[in-house]
Amino acid sequence: MTIERIERNHTVCAVIHDSGKVITDAASALDVLMSAKYDAGTENIVISKSLITEDFFILSTGLAGEILQKYINYGGRIAIYGDYTRYTSKPLKDFIRESNRGKDVFFVSDREQAIAMLTK
Repeated sequence: MTIERIERNHTVCAVIHDSGKVITDAASALDVLMSAKYDAGTENIVISKSLITEDFFILSTGLAGEILQKYINYGGRIAIYGDYTRYTSKPLKDFIRESNRGKDVFFVSDREQAIAMLTK
């Protein structure tokens, strides 16, 4: 995993890069947050959905809730970017919509949008 440090509007984001999945469970998600905190000096995570296990997007697994609760508890914010059009689950669509109304968790279509959501 590599971390790209980006600063905009006096806010730093850690853009996560890797060739494989970096978030597969709550522990690995917390590792990403702590790595960003120590390597980039931020709790703002920008990550492609391709780097997150597909179980995260199946709400019945409880993984999304567990991970996002840890992020909130540790002061983390996350913007996940990618194509969500293939998902047909109404609960997931509702979850994404409600998350995007908040200030800590965002689901957007591309990297630039993700950075913008965390640095406005």
